[in-house]
Amino acid sequence: MTELTLSPGVTLRVVQTKKFKTSLLAVTFVEPLTAEHAALHALLPKVLHRGTQTHPDMQALSAALDELYGGSIQPILRKKGEVQCIGFWGSFLDEAFLPAGTSILEEATALLGELVLAPAGERGTFVPAYVDSEKKNLIDQIRAQLNDKLQYAMARLRGQMCQGEAYGLDKLGTEAQANAITGEALYTRYREMLAQAPVYLYYCGSADPARVEVAFRAAFAGLPNGERRPVPQTQVVNSPAGPVRRFQDAMDVGQGKLILGFRTGGSFRSQESIARGLLFNAIYGGTTTSKLFLHVREKLSLCYFANSSLAQNKGILQVYSGVEFANFQKAEEEILAQLAACQKGEISQEEWEAARRSVMGSLRTTLDAQGRLEEYWLNRFVSGTDFPPEALAEEVDRVTLDQVVETAQKIQLDSIYTLRGKEG
Repeated sequence: MTELTLSPGVTLRVVQTKKFKTSLLAVTFVEPLTAEHAALHALLPKVLHRGTQTHPDMQALSAALDELYGGSIQPILRKKGEVQCIGFWGSFLDEAFLPAGTSILEEATALLGELVLAPAGERGTFVPAYVDSEKKNLIDQIRAQLNDKLQYAMARLRGQMCQGEAYGLDKLGTEAQANAITGEALYTRYREMLAQAPVYLYYCGSADPARVEVAFRAAFAGLPNGERRPVPQTQVVNSPAGPVRRFQDAMDVGQGKLILGFRTGGSFRSQESIARGLLFNAIYGGTTTSKLFLHVREKLSLCYFANSSLAQNKGILQVYSGVEFANFQKAEEEILAQLAACQKGEISQEEWEAARRSVMGSLRTTLDAQGRLEEYWLNRFVSGTDFPPEALAEEVDRVTLDQVVETAQKIQLDSIYTLRGKEG
C-alpha cells in the first residue's frame, strides 16, 4: 500500500496488485454522524448517482460505463463508529486483462470525479425530480428496516444504550428527517461537504502508483482548496454509567430477539488492542467454534443462534440471539456465564487454537477479496492507522491467552433489549 497526500485533507491510498481481474476505485467523504445531517448524507450519493453534467441521466451514465468494458459505479454509505462515510465505489476490468495497449484507468477515474464534482442540474441546484424520487426511496429504505427483525432489534439496543451518543443514531436518519429535506438544503450540505470533509481516495489494481496519482489528481482537481476538518473521532464511553438497563418491545413475531450490549473499557485502534479484541470475540461468540455457539446454542439449545460482534472504534460488544419467548431468562444467564468463563480464563487449548486459526485465516483471506480489502483500509483511515492485514495477522500470532483474558475482564454489561411477541 502506498499512501499519498494530494492536498491538505485529501488522501489517496494505492494498493498495487495483479491478483484481481478488476480494479477497484473509491472516493469517500468522512463526516461526523449527527442527527442534523444523517439523512442528508444518506440521500446525497443517491442523488449524485442519478446523473452528471455530461451524462445527465442513468441511461447516459450506463452507456458511458458500457464503453468502459461494462464497469460499474455504485453509491455507498457506511457507518464507522460515530462517523458517516459517504461516496462511491467503482469496479472496472483491470488493464492487465484487457487487449494490449488498452487504457481505461484515466477515463474511469474521470467518471468517478465527474459524479462527485459535476452533478446534473442547473448551476447551484440538483434536478428536483431526482431529489424527490430518491427521497421516496430513502424513506422506503428507512421503513423497510422494520422487516429485518434482528437488525431492527440490534439497532434498538444501540439507540437506547447510546442515548445522547452519536453511535445511537441510524446512518439513514429518521423518516421525519428525510421528509424534511429540500433540494436547497441538500445542495448546501453537498457544497459544505466538498469544502470541509476529509476525502479518502482508494485504488486497488495493477497500475503503477505514480500513474494512479496523476489520474486521481486530474479527476478531483475541482475539489475546493482550503483547510479541511480532521477525521472525526468517535466518543468512547469506557464503562456503564450505572446499573444494567433493560428495554423491550412487543411485536407480532414468532421468534424473540435477545440483545446484550457491553462496554469494553475502551476502543480497539492500535494493532495490539485490535488483535486482542478479535481473538476474544472469536472465542466468545464470533465463530462456529465459540462458547456461545457450542454451549448456548448447540449443547443447551437455548437459542436458534447466538453470536457476538465487536465495534472496534466505539468499544462496544453486542451479543445477538434468536430465542423462544420462554427461554429469555435462561439464555441471558448462559450468555453471561460464558463471558464470566472467559474472564476467569476458562478457555481450553482447543478453543484457543480454533480462535487463532479463524482470526488469522480471516485476515489473510482479506487479501483475496477486493471489497473486504477496501473496507479494511477504510477502517484504518478512519482510525488513523496504516498497518496492513498481514501485520495484524502477525500481531494476532503474538497475543497470549493471558492478554485475551485481560481484555475480557474489562468488559461490563450495560444494557439488555428484548423483542417479544405481543402475547409473550
